[in-house]
Amino acid sequence: MGNNRLDDYESRRKHLQNLTEDELEQRFWELAEKIVDPMIEMAKNNTSPSIERSVLLRMGFSSIESKAIVSSLMEKNKHLVGKGVGHLVYRVARDKDLSIREAGLRLANNDEELLAHLEQVFGGGK
Repeated sequence: MGNNRLDDYESRRKHLQNLTEDELEQRFWELAEKIVDPMIEMAKNNTSPSIERSVLLRMGFSSIESKAIVSSLMEKNKHLVGKGVGHLVYRVARDKDLSIREAGLRLANNDEELLAHLEQVFGGGK
């Protein structure tokens, strides 16, 4: 049984045996990217209200506040939620010189100025 493993290894490595150390490293990173890219795409394109609330909780909002912020954005600007609600709160706070807390609470209350700003910054979510 031990020989079968060695034979398998020898046959599987044939296409790599003539590569330099740099070429092997490059090949490694190419394969690693092939593995990771679909996960990154999935993370970029898929979220849920639960995930977004979880992020806001870690930013210091209460459960009730987090739910209100996510609900407000889902209701008024659903296409923006894919940008990440925590990111939206942070961005509007930074751009409008507000605290994270103030920005989040104003978004929870459907602040038209802040919602319009997010639309402008993110080009309608595209």
